[in-house]
Amino acid sequence: MVFDFYNLVNMNKTETLEDFYQNKLNWVPDNLGKGMGHFNVFKLEDFVAKYCQTIPYSRKDFYKISFIVGKNRVHYADKSVDIDKQALFFASPQIPYNWEYLSEDQSGFFCIFTETFFNQFGNIKDYPVFKPGANPVFQITNADTDRIKNIFLKMMEEIESDYAFKYDAIRMLVMELIHIAQKLQPSLLRYEHPNAATRISSIFLELLERQFPIESIRQRMKFRTAAEFADQLSVHVNHLNRALKDTTGKTTSQIIAERVVQEAKALLKHSDWNIAEIGYALGFEEPPHFINFFKKSTQITPRAFRTVAV
Repeated sequence: MVFDFYNLVNMNKTETLEDFYQNKLNWVPDNLGKGMGHFNVFKLEDFVAKYCQTIPYSRKDFYKISFIVGKNRVHYADKSVDIDKQALFFASPQIPYNWEYLSEDQSGFFCIFTETFFNQFGNIKDYPVFKPGANPVFQITNADTDRIKNIFLKMMEEIESDYAFKYDAIRMLVMELIHIAQKLQPSLLRYEHPNAATRISSIFLELLERQFPIESIRQRMKFRTAAEFADQLSVHVNHLNRALKDTTGKTTSQIIAERVVQEAKALLKHSDWNIAEIGYALGFEEPPHFINFFKKSTQITPRAFRTVAV
């Protein structure tokens, strides 16, 4: 089946922190949306009791570390991993995911935080557990279960305390979880999911769409080639092409070109930027390269299009 690739981009709305609190707890902390870093920690069973169905496949705009105890199956990007007993799962804003509860007996903890929570403490995005293409699921032995459980309990104790530097202590606890995971071998219990092509297509399209709209001359497309996107997803470019061909009927390069042309037309019509500025924002080093690309795609030059569109 061939899907409309623009609809694929909008398959699931990104869940914000405000959405999380409003939908799950029916309240929103006062400090959200004020440019401040945010952190909170919860018991997983308090949420499983209410939301025991499969969690929708979606992307969050915050980071999440979950300690999951129970049989589950995690889906992320184009991969799936079975959790037999207990595992740590690291979720970042870059990668959509969901998981299936495979048993009723579920427990554990999870913490959520923003990137700004780690400002001046380190770049959280640099750690392998959060990078696109990495395996974010780590099976935990029975021997390590109590250690990890105690880390989350310490987080809960700190966040309720009056200690002036409690968030520094919490950051150290988060880092301890990260380092525990990075010393472990990632889970290898993968299987090929029938919707793998749809999921890898969805994440590609989302990465593409997140580069738009171009709203400033200082803003520039970071990824423009099929190889660059494949590298971000840690898949071979041929694998990405096959997935997109199966789901959209188009190649990676065709989809990128169509989206770039769409943005170019919007900028030509609605901005007063010159042709060179628009081309550079769209990833073209030299104006002739942009002009040739646009003319090949539309059979009209950017200047002629602007004249007709105005």
